[in-house]
Amino acid sequence: MDLNMCENNIGYTFSDKNLLKEALTHTSYAYENHVKSNERLEYLGDSILEFVISEYLFLEYKKLSEGEMTKVRANVVCEDSLFEIAKKHNFSDFLYLGKSEKHSQNSKKAIMADSVEAVIAAIYLDSNLENSRKFILDNLVDTINIATKHVGMKDYKTVLQEKLQINGEVKIQYNVLREEGPDHDKTFIVEVSCDGKVLAEGKGKNKKNAEMEAARIALQNL
Repeated sequence: MDLNMCENNIGYTFSDKNLLKEALTHTSYAYENHVKSNERLEYLGDSILEFVISEYLFLEYKKLSEGEMTKVRANVVCEDSLFEIAKKHNFSDFLYLGKSEKHSQNSKKAIMADSVEAVIAAIYLDSNLENSRKFILDNLVDTINIATKHVGMKDYKTVLQEKLQINGEVKIQYNVLREEGPDHDKTFIVEVSCDGKVLAEGKGKNKKNAEMEAARIALQNL
């Protein structure tokens, strides 16, 4: 497995390549091959991730209350966000999975999300907190910005749904129109429609953010 490509994708070159391999080693592979899994790295990476996001919110969003910062952090530090990072960097091409896990799709999302936390810890142990911080913020600033825009209120998709359904049920759909840019830095363009009528388009670094932006623009247009 060519981990150099993985390093290119994440923008960090390891001095100790074994740390990266360990970060990408699922317990199923570790058990079958008698090597270390990424569970301990995942534990450390989770703490680093929470700290970096907490610090960033504290320093950059001075008007947010403690409760609001907690809400934003929960929306950012979640399986969905980490899964999007893993997809962006094609982690599925580099994960070491056991035979049973390779044929199962049930836990793939969780495995990929966990591997991101493990990579964060691996970068920290290989170098320093600053490099871990750079990786985290490079991948999550867009998500943070979206989350802070609607902190203290319901998310734009929920608000749009409630507004459109005030007089009864309607069919609201979000469709990906296209993807732009290279695999490691994609931009998604999504349109939102109501009963077949297009309301708006939105862009984002993942589908969730693009949908949220489309809903936000739709609300402005109503």
